Amino acid sequence: MSTKDYLEKDYYKVLGVAKNASQDEIKKSYRKLARKYHPDANKGDSDAEDRFKEVSEAYDVLSDEKRRKEYDAVRAMPRGFRGGQQGGFGFDLGDLFGQSGTGGVGGAGDRIGDLFGGLFGRGGAGTRTAGARRGRRGADVETEVTLSFGRAMNGVTVPLKLTSEAACPSCRGTGARTGTVPRVCPNCEGTGHETRNLGSFGFQEPCRECRGRGLVVDDPCPTCHGSGRATGTRTIQARIPAGVADGQKIRLKGKGAPGENGGPAGDLYVDIKVKPHPVFGRDRDNLTLTVPVTFPEAALGAEIKVPTFQGQPVTLRLPEGTPNGRTFRVRGRGATRRDGTKGDLLVTVDVQVPQKVDDQTREALERLRASGAGDDLRSELLAKAREE
Repeated sequence: MSTKDYLEKDYYKVLGVAKNASQDEIKKSYRKLARKYHPDANKGDSDAEDRFKEVSEAYDVLSDEKRRKEYDAVRAMPRGFRGGQQGGFGFDLGDLFGQSGTGGVGGAGDRIGDLFGGLFGRGGAGTRTAGARRGRRGADVETEVTLSFGRAMNGVTVPLKLTSEAACPSCRGTGARTGTVPRVCPNCEGTGHETRNLGSFGFQEPCRECRGRGLVVDDPCPTCHGSGRATGTRTIQARIPAGVADGQKIRLKGKGAPGENGGPAGDLYVDIKVKPHPVFGRDRDNLTLTVPVTFPEAALGAEIKVPTFQGQPVTLRLPEGTPNGRTFRVRGRGATRRDGTKGDLLVTVDVQVPQKVDDQTREALERLRASGAGDDLRSELLAKAREE
């Protein structure tokens, strides 16, 4: 769970107590909720188990006076310092305290200790040493590709032209004019962050002088104006797997914008648009097909040929009395799934009524009508319509 997730939790609300509640009130509420949601009293109830964990985690923090003060102090900060924008910088507490943003899940006490370790100078694992410049992950990039129905079904490698931020080609990412070099920021001594004291504790934030870079540029590069970053265009070959559907989003790890200071590249997200097919449709992993049949075929039963996608037609047996709109399943003739198996072909019968009939056909239909077949089809409907 991320640092931000912890700070967004309202432990007072979880325990149902006021923010100025005494330790006795907190303990009393905890014991009541713990008994109510304990797994032994709610066997097989996953919701109760999750609620029990939330209650235990909240009590672990609020029952400790020191942790409670730290929790209250951090939650009292402006929201910008808890994952938003502050002073033109986008950062979360993981960035401020030099943490990775994710952590292990031991006991609740261990998790809270990890959360505030860097903040209150307890030496968390992610704390940066003096002079170290942490690499930044590149931005994620999103693009769109339109495929024919067949290419989406079979999979394809497509060239994608991407425009994203990368190291400036003129200064090679230094931000300084050619022939010059940036100097270490005298304010933060190259760490990229500074410590602000707030009474009994302090926290780290990006350096105001170098804006978190750890370097100061005296003679800025005219191309990137000292930022060390520039917009560039590149073309990559992206493999689209077989069976993708319209509206699906494909993630290509590490194909986004390059990182900074040796950081990893971001990810590329490809929004898939698939052109419709004149015959086949999609229903998740299945293909759909509507096939016309005659009234005699539906009434008397028949064996009919139906097409499959990029394959030989198959024979479908219609039983006697097949109603209009009935759907038949042809196994293994659908779209490719992620595990390599295939969905099915769903064939829906569309019984066709002839618009014009010759004398012989008319005579046969008249005999059918005279036989009384279908006279009571609507009797139940008429009876129900008279009910109040």
